[in-house]
Amino acid sequence: MSRPVVIAIFLVLLVLHQDFWLKDDNSLVAGVVPIGLVYHMAFTVIAALFWFAVVRLAWPYSHEDDDEQGGEQ
Repeated sequence: MSRPVVIAIFLVLLVLHQDFWLKDDNSLVAGVVPIGLVYHMAFTVIAALFWFAVVRLAWPYSHEDDDEQGGEQ
């Protein structure tokens, strides 16, 4: 995962987090939960999966090898 891709997805998530299009919508999902809350629940799961992928795919492993060897210089 390259840096520009991560930044682009982050910016898309930043815009989607604002959800100004649901601000005045009083619809209920399953007759109980407001649509805005359902949207933010889904957004939270998507954002968590994105950051999990960033950490797993883009994290530099060169520094972790040094720590596993006891950290002695």
